[in-house]
Amino acid sequence: MPAFLLEIGLEEIPAGMVAAAQIELAERVHKLLVRERLTTDTLQVMSFSTPRRLAVRVDGLSPQQADMEEEIVGPSLKVAYKDGVPTPAAIAFAKKSGVEVSALQTIQNAKGEYVTATVRRAGRSAAEVLTGLLPAEIAGIYWPKSMYWRAGKPERFVRPVRWLLALLDEEILPLEFAGVRADGVSHGHRVLHGDKPVVVRAPREYEEKLAAAYVQVDPEVRRHSIRKALDAATRQIPGARWREDEELVEIVTHLTEWPTVLLGDFEKEHLTLPEEILVTVMRDHQKYFALEDENRSPRRLLPNFLAVLNIEVDEAGAAVIRHGNERVLRARFNDARFFWDVDQKIPLVDRVEMLKNVTFHKDLGSYWDKTQRNREVARQIIDRFDPPIFDADSVKFKTFCSGVDQAALLAKTDLTTEMVKEFTELQGVVGGLYAKAQRLPDGVARAIADHYKPTSQEDSIPRTPAGSIVALADKISTIVDMFAKGFQPTGSKDPFALRRAGNGVVRILAEDTYLRDKLHLESVCWAAMQETSAMQDSQLRNAIYSFMLDRFEFYLQESRSIHPQVASAIRHARTTGGFQEVNGQLVGYGRIVGFAEELNGQVGSPEVLAVAELLKRAANIQRQAKEKGIQFLNAENTALLQDPSEEELARLVTEVDASIQKNYREGKYKEVIAAIAGLQQPLNAFFDSVMVMVDDPQLRGNRLALLSRTVSVVRWAADFSELASIQETA
Repeated sequence: MPAFLLEIGLEEIPAGMVAAAQIELAERVHKLLVRERLTTDTLQVMSFSTPRRLAVRVDGLSPQQADMEEEIVGPSLKVAYKDGVPTPAAIAFAKKSGVEVSALQTIQNAKGEYVTATVRRAGRSAAEVLTGLLPAEIAGIYWPKSMYWRAGKPERFVRPVRWLLALLDEEILPLEFAGVRADGVSHGHRVLHGDKPVVVRAPREYEEKLAAAYVQVDPEVRRHSIRKALDAATRQIPGARWREDEELVEIVTHLTEWPTVLLGDFEKEHLTLPEEILVTVMRDHQKYFALEDENRSPRRLLPNFLAVLNIEVDEAGAAVIRHGNERVLRARFNDARFFWDVDQKIPLVDRVEMLKNVTFHKDLGSYWDKTQRNREVARQIIDRFDPPIFDADSVKFKTFCSGVDQAALLAKTDLTTEMVKEFTELQGVVGGLYAKAQRLPDGVARAIADHYKPTSQEDSIPRTPAGSIVALADKISTIVDMFAKGFQPTGSKDPFALRRAGNGVVRILAEDTYLRDKLHLESVCWAAMQETSAMQDSQLRNAIYSFMLDRFEFYLQESRSIHPQVASAIRHARTTGGFQEVNGQLVGYGRIVGFAEELNGQVGSPEVLAVAELLKRAANIQRQAKEKGIQFLNAENTALLQDPSEEELARLVTEVDASIQKNYREGKYKEVIAAIAGLQQPLNAFFDSVMVMVDDPQLRGNRLALLSRTVSVVRWAADFSELASIQETA
């Protein structure tokens, strides 16, 4: 079986875009091969990337498409023949299909009788297919940002394309993209190999040829090389270890083609600065790895760093590069020290008024306005704890509320500091460090430092309840206010990162050990809606709540690995009765996540699937009745229950309701599911014995009401009708 190789040579791609593009190119090539019938049982698609290239190699490719027969539907029989004689329409269809008129056949479909032609299509060669179709696949790769580089030409790409390498075994495929025609030549490391071309004669020698030209084309190989080199360089300092940073490893992997590691140092006096500042300067600005003393607890930073280079040098060259890196880092640290000293002259509390000169959003005012909004929402959230945090008259409660308010007041003040103006990624962190340096309570300092958390799925949530409340207030108020101004996310566009804010709200509610059983998404949303236009606009309220439920469903699937239909069933349970704040009927989101995980583990069981199918049937009967305009209540009249199966179902639904409510709130999720599964037998008996849609309107309405209550009782925990399709697709 032939092998195929494609390499797209580019000017340097931004490191954050390389990995996704590598994956997408491989997926596009694989889908193309499947679509064009060029796959075999031994097909293997491998992908490669560096800052200057994207590549894919295919082994086990079929050399030729298989011939195929295709039935083409033509005009209707009435149009194709007149009194048994072919009309011009039939003759034209036959000619277009490449068959004789006598070869036309007749089929019967939903629209009537039509004539058809069976056309035999000869398979094309792999070379012909790839040459013709690959340019469109290359052009279709998604880039967050792309550019034009040829005047008057339509193609856009992340960076200018400089060469194409395309081989089918030893044959050069003459495909063309962006004015560049493919050949059998690649290019090595820009410095170590120079401009001398790298001739690749067959796909299987690609990696070897590029390695000889100082290019490791496989990012996994580079990643492993970098880790080994970091370990080796660190061993030069006894008792040291490099601070693990997978994200930074990923960045430098996609910044280099031939990585090496250099050990440098800096003056110990810089260690008097907080390590958060030192590490940020090293990591985010210079892409350096920090070193720490593994023999001390807690581990302390060492006055050293590791730089990953994209070049191989001798000892003299390394000394020059080391000196240059140390000089740059020293200047950065001196800047940080200067900013620290200057900023301390104005305490955070005196910076609050300065926030009036910092714009949050042109339609939402300044960061001073945002601060006052956050303080009020934080107070509203505390009022909605169920059960309350402390006795409202206790000193502990008053101290806690005071700390939350102080943290919310000062959380944004570091935006006025010189440190954050220079190192914007340190916002929040700097506020916490300055609060600590200015001897504010430790809880306040931590809440300020953590109030942007979590910033991603991998980031941690705030460390304290106060930090979580300030973070919730900041995020949910931004969401509500942006929605009120019409800035909802649409499609892939989310310029104000509202999805990230929503994800943060959900994670805090689900994972904070202090809040997870005391606070609800419904209450947090209501807290942010007070004194806003959302209080008078039910459509806006529902849009905000629906958006937050989308984030919750996303969290269940992505962070908790919940089956999509289970996540949907849990999400739909939260909309029972519409969006309203009724604390007595709500449960903390920690409980909801716990139940989702238990249900996810049992969703394939016969008991769950059987009762899900019955509840889906009940829900469908209700829906059909409503579509016909039939009115019924949400609960039955016991005096109208005639059949024993009706009476038994009504009795058990009441028992199940009590069991669900009690066990759910106590975290006994197995018992909740067992109680719901126990409805299988009485529901079966009900459907076997009773005709719901009888002519008697009173009796019919009562039976619909009984089914409505049954569905509603279960739906409080999860919409089990969503789970029935798992059985259908299993």
